[in-house]
Amino acid sequence: MIKSKLLNSLTRTLRGIGSRMTERVWRLGAGARLFFLTLVYSGESFKRFHLTLREIYFTGVMSLLIIVVSAFFVGMVLALQGYNTLQKYGSSEAIGVLVALSLVRELGPVVTALLFAGRAGTAITAEIGLMKTTEQLSAMEMMAVNPIARVIAPRFWAGVISMPILATLFSMVGILGGYIVAVPLIGVDDGAFWSQMQANVDFRLDIVNGLIKSIVFGVACTMIALFEGFDAPPTAEGVSRATTRTVVISSLTVLALDFVLTSFMLVI
Repeated sequence: MIKSKLLNSLTRTLRGIGSRMTERVWRLGAGARLFFLTLVYSGESFKRFHLTLREIYFTGVMSLLIIVVSAFFVGMVLALQGYNTLQKYGSSEAIGVLVALSLVRELGPVVTALLFAGRAGTAITAEIGLMKTTEQLSAMEMMAVNPIARVIAPRFWAGVISMPILATLFSMVGILGGYIVAVPLIGVDDGAFWSQMQANVDFRLDIVNGLIKSIVFGVACTMIALFEGFDAPPTAEGVSRATTRTVVISSLTVLALDFVLTSFMLVI
């Protein structure tokens, strides 16, 4: 009797693990298929580029406030923390280099992607999930309108275009915040702050690599948000769970991709 119960419990556990693994693999394949179809039908969406421009305003411009405010305070904190550390080694004049490299290489793309996923990504998922719940996507198919070309592709390219711009603005505002703390408040020399930064920030190794990261993060975050909304069950609970998954999966994906990309960039 005991052996039979243990065997049944083990069987149910293995069956549950197999079911979850099958679901994960299926969702990965469905997401890759949606990504491929989005690229295929992008040409049709570009014919109505005003749709993409509207989504750029929704995902990019409407995210400016949280990006700018967060960048300003991140730069100020970097300057304070960096000055306390560099002062111990007599290198307080290099505070500009510390702030600029931290923002351009890592914090700019990563924090922007996390904020983008929390603000724009959830909005995209909820919007598409509600369109599916109210059968708007099915109505488009009934009218011979491809929902991927009309709904998915414009939002995808809007996210890909918006992310590098937002990351660049994040780095610029963050450097401004670091300058305000380092020069007027702490008393670091103005010329040393900018000259050290200009001498040590490389265009290809730092700025271009940061832009590459932001583009990759834009593709990942936007595609995850689109797939979760497109795959969400047509219920209020299903849409809410899809929105939560968008934030969680996007955040973990950004952090994992940041490690992978940094590894390749340091080697190359």
